[in-house]
Amino acid sequence: MSADATPTCPSRLLALPRAALRGVLHALPTVAGVILLSFFLMQAVPGDAADVIAAESGSATAESMAAVRTHFGLDLPVLRQLGNYLGHLARLDLGVSPRYNTPVADLIGSRLGNTALLMTTALGTALLAGIVLGTLMASHVGRWPDRLLSLAALLLYSTPGFWLGLMAIIVLSVQLGWLPPGGVSTIGAADTGAWAHALDVARHLVLPTLALAGFYVAIFARLTRAAMLEVSRQDFVRTARAKGVAPLAVTLRHILRNALMPVLTVAGLNFGTLLGGAVVVETVFSWPGLGRLAYESVSARDYVVLMGILILSSLLVIVANLLVDLAQTALDPRVRAR
Repeated sequence: MSADATPTCPSRLLALPRAALRGVLHALPTVAGVILLSFFLMQAVPGDAADVIAAESGSATAESMAAVRTHFGLDLPVLRQLGNYLGHLARLDLGVSPRYNTPVADLIGSRLGNTALLMTTALGTALLAGIVLGTLMASHVGRWPDRLLSLAALLLYSTPGFWLGLMAIIVLSVQLGWLPPGGVSTIGAADTGAWAHALDVARHLVLPTLALAGFYVAIFARLTRAAMLEVSRQDFVRTARAKGVAPLAVTLRHILRNALMPVLTVAGLNFGTLLGGAVVVETVFSWPGLGRLAYESVSARDYVVLMGILILSSLLVIVANLLVDLAQTALDPRVRAR
């Protein structure tokens, strides 16, 4: 047993850098495609930030609008704008927002932490709840717990996240008063101490997390159930049961452990849709994150900020899928063999 296990660890460690390098090489054309496609789509949309600034000021003249376009390079030919933008990207510069007159990197940096907190909490909640519910469904397949949880998963899957969020605000915040309806923290909470501030942020985080995670709880629960039922029919599971291994140990150590691979894969694939869902959830709950910033940028025709958010979002999705590939490489010998 030990002789077989000895070469496994070095081979696993050697496989991880190869998988990481392969993922990075595959990601380069994806990022380039996202940049070019996003840029030309933004150029195809009528209007620009100068129009919005003029409408908000109420006293803009043709000369002032032309000055704004000249200052931010909005009056240049499309290909020249693309060249300038790529030149700034090569220097790791995302440009300056015409709407806020602030570097895009500073705007994104001020919102990134809130979005990362929301998405990490929502994804962790969805994975934990989905795996637990899927395990219960698979352990009681065909009986009333399975039917009841399957119905609940179907309801969560078919319910839009924004409606779930609005109902949560009405019931848990307006009627019961248990949780705050929106925002990231109470005004002045930062001055009450670190623990009190963290607790206040956690209370504000509950409702948007539930609204964002509900759909994915249903997906992970159904997928875990299906994967566990498939694994439970394998020969090694029947062998473990024939040897008298406890049912709970068979479920956790043999069935669930091998059923988690497709769940991890789907979690990585759904990271992009989770980021897209954050736009609606952050807007509903006034959560100051990248999703809300993207919505505000579209309304203000601030396409420089929107481009920066799209590029960062594509990088986050690529990194998430790369981490999933590395996890599969470390856990599954068949992936390392490829």
